Amino acid sequence: MARLARSEVFDPDEIAIAHVTTRTVRRCFLMGDDPITGKNFDHRKDWIEGYLIHYAHFFGIDLLAFALLSNHAHLILRTRPDVVATWNDNEVARRWMMICPHRRSSDGVPLTPTEAEIRSIAGCPVKCAEIRKRLSSISWWMRLLCQRIAIRANQEDEETGHFFQDRFHATRIVDEASLLACAAYVDLNPIRAALTETLERSDYTSVQRRIDSITTETANDQAVSITKLRDHFLAPIAIDERSGQIGPCASQSGDRCSDKGFLPMSLEDYLEMLDWTARQIALGKRGITPADTPPVLKRLGLDSGKWCELVSDFGRLFCTVAGRPECVDSLRSHHSHRRYHLRRRARELLTR
Repeated sequence: MARLARSEVFDPDEIAIAHVTTRTVRRCFLMGDDPITGKNFDHRKDWIEGYLIHYAHFFGIDLLAFALLSNHAHLILRTRPDVVATWNDNEVARRWMMICPHRRSSDGVPLTPTEAEIRSIAGCPVKCAEIRKRLSSISWWMRLLCQRIAIRANQEDEETGHFFQDRFHATRIVDEASLLACAAYVDLNPIRAALTETLERSDYTSVQRRIDSITTETANDQAVSITKLRDHFLAPIAIDERSGQIGPCASQSGDRCSDKGFLPMSLEDYLEMLDWTARQIALGKRGITPADTPPVLKRLGLDSGKWCELVSDFGRLFCTVAGRPECVDSLRSHHSHRRYHLRRRARELLTR
């Protein structure tokens, strides 16, 4: 079955959540320990994380989770055209100029755009409308990210050609259960790949950044006031649909697009769920499985066996759209109005 065009799955005017993956050419370890050359390229993960922090600051997109490995990367992104709609034309131009600057400092940092540079976009309604769409576009986020990493890596290696395979792959997440499973799948990637055994040692992941922020805040309250927490660019975990703020919820700090959470649980509950799930999947891992299934699984109608399979095989189970069968079956592609295909095993796991 031919894969649907991305424009069929994602409407630029709708808020959408996507699990995005990109892989280096020929699955080479171009972002870690290369067994062929013996070189270590972990510093390229620092490059990627630096771009993620910068993009989270200026794009109209929430970064929910990420995991950077030696030959591929996982991101969970939420488009926020509703937040972008609150920005005036000058703000749209300023943000784009900070993403694609005309001028940089000697160390490569984008310089604040001049009034003339801002007017070159803000003064043209057609151009400004196009830039406004780009700011909440996953395609533009990934296009610029992959281009810039490829250019830096090729310059470093004195090579030419592709660094990443083809285009990135994106799976749309359409319900809460699939989003939780996808977030666990991404944050547990280093453990599943046998690169580490614990969450706090899962380098270059969003869960490690969230844990670092908790330990920093607990150990030194004064440090928090003068130093940004390690997860300042990530969307918060918890969302309170009853008493929480409704609407765009633009970020108060400016470090991220918005302050809206994405899961109906606290960060502590999320970490406990991840730890429990890691113990179920990683054979030979130390620790005792909790006697009772975490409450969140009961709320979502998932038993422990189904949950572990859903998390460990998320990338194989879902292709274009991820969600419960009733949610996926109710959707149609935007232009041809075709149904989305959901693998039989995915249907079995997510059927209540």
